[in-house]
Amino acid sequence: MMDKSLRFAAVDIGSNAVRLFFGYVFETEFGPVFKKASLIRLPIRLGEDSFHQRPIQQHKIEELSEAMLAFKHLMLAFNVKKYRICATSAMRDAINREDVLRAVKKKSGLDIELITGDEEAGLIFENHVAEKLDENEAFLYMDVGGGSTELTLFKEGQKVEAKSFNIGTIRLKDDLVSETTWKELADWLIDIKKQYKPKNIIGSGGNINTLFKLTLRKEMEVLPTLATKKWLQRLKELSFDEKISKLGLRPDRADVIVPATELFVFALSKSGCEGVIVPKVGLVDGIIHHLYKEYKEIGST
Repeated sequence: MMDKSLRFAAVDIGSNAVRLFFGYVFETEFGPVFKKASLIRLPIRLGEDSFHQRPIQQHKIEELSEAMLAFKHLMLAFNVKKYRICATSAMRDAINREDVLRAVKKKSGLDIELITGDEEAGLIFENHVAEKLDENEAFLYMDVGGGSTELTLFKEGQKVEAKSFNIGTIRLKDDLVSETTWKELADWLIDIKKQYKPKNIIGSGGNINTLFKLTLRKEMEVLPTLATKKWLQRLKELSFDEKISKLGLRPDRADVIVPATELFVFALSKSGCEGVIVPKVGLVDGIIHHLYKEYKEIGST
């Protein structure tokens, strides 16, 4: 049977890693079906420079430029209909971001789009995960990146409120989050609790995906607050090397999974949610959904 799938590509240039994502969309009589073709993750860690008000180092600029050149060649091989390259918190904060953008453009011919926290939250919303849950309940979507956390409140399957906070795993690891920012997050979550009483957090991001995998739970199964706290304690008791050798974590995951889990425990506590649901989708998945929607709106020409 001839392959009639549509193919799209997305890049998430984050604070902790750069993700190159290629996806299929199969148009069936029951609606479009989205499937991952390939995901390439590169731990370039732009946030280690930009969050300290240092220019992004030359070797990282070169790594990013080479990655985008490779992405260009892979898109040609994969025969994509559309693509989009989005950069988030670390690139927004970089004091030499214009130099980085020019270097990537010169090497690969590709343009990087800087998106705001609100735009990031909107793209994540494109996944429509909340629509698969109980429409009578409120849910809090929480995407934790290296530089920022995007929070979206869903009720009856619709987005009600969204907020972006400059709290991410790289900032936390390097103690770069102010008390004022923590208070803003706490106040927002407490207000959400009073107004909407969300049942669960829908978690996304590499760290919560890794934690969920460690718990051996099934997809969309709730990870209760108490279990999350117990895992946080266990992770804290393990050294960096033990996280790698005993849990099989990558080095660039082993040093940020504790602050990420602490952030989820904080959100669970302030919001009153029962636990975390992890559908294993994120920004790149949302970009693919958005590209498909654009493609259908303008037609195939």
